[in-house]
Amino acid sequence: MAGNAMCQHITSFFLVGIPGLENFHCWIGIPVCFLFALTLLGNSIILATVKLEPGLHQPMYFFLCMLAMNDMCLTCSTALKMLGIFWFDAHWINFDVCLTQMYFIHTLCIMESAILVAMAFDSFVVICIPLNYTSILTTSMVTKLGLVCLISGVILTLPCPFLIKRLPYYIDYVIPHAYCEHMAVVKLASANTLINRVYGISVALSIIIVDVGQIGTSYVKILQSVFRLSSQNAHSKALDTCAAHVCTILVSYIPALFSFLTHCIGKNVPLSMHISVASVYLLVPSAVNPVVFGVKTKQIHDRVIDLFFTHKKHPEK
Repeated sequence: MAGNAMCQHITSFFLVGIPGLENFHCWIGIPVCFLFALTLLGNSIILATVKLEPGLHQPMYFFLCMLAMNDMCLTCSTALKMLGIFWFDAHWINFDVCLTQMYFIHTLCIMESAILVAMAFDSFVVICIPLNYTSILTTSMVTKLGLVCLISGVILTLPCPFLIKRLPYYIDYVIPHAYCEHMAVVKLASANTLINRVYGISVALSIIIVDVGQIGTSYVKILQSVFRLSSQNAHSKALDTCAAHVCTILVSYIPALFSFLTHCIGKNVPLSMHISVASVYLLVPSAVNPVVFGVKTKQIHDRVIDLFFTHKKHPEK
């Protein structure tokens, strides 16, 4: 019996949720559900507002729509299973379904980072070389940048499920996580996982270094241009344009960096804290982005007020 069990490949995994906080899963599900609902509502409003207002059919808002769609897909890929674990004890997940969830989560995370780079580039062009804005960020260019974001996520994540599929899983089937995360799944394999670990860490490190470097360079040049402006009003307007992007970047990258460093060197970080931050990294930015952009971007704010409040006051119009 034992020998047969040892030779049988595991077909399902058991997702723990947040290790050490199992007794609080029911309560943890409440903020997860709130963030899930806020993500769907907020990003839907952003998409509807941009679609209905011809004045917002500009590159900046097209990138914002890409971010909104990406955020909704990312949250759906994560939150639904988490709520199943927290509220319905639906801990088991099929091996292939787990790999599928893992693929979509990591692909969408890479796409999110690429979209933030594109948005930083858009801000750089509009503030630093405004006279060339329409000639640089044409519809064709925006489409190409969107495809680059999509292709980068798809290609960089594609080897991961295949590298995991080749590994034998005979003994350990318990994933101490709330969703199927690459390194958490790799650690359960009954074989040498050096290739998987090196590839996973290399991709994560390259994304953080390259994307954060490009975003940082863009905003350094933006700040240099802003402080050369003589008008105080121009200062404020330019800084307001960037403020929403910077908030989004900080909320996205700080938890991601913490999670990455914990995998590499954070052996003494409590597992419950690591998994909580890893969950925050996926759920909070997607919920916060539409709120930040709705409040900080005047054009979005004004259009939302007009669409959802002014029309209610004057239904005859």
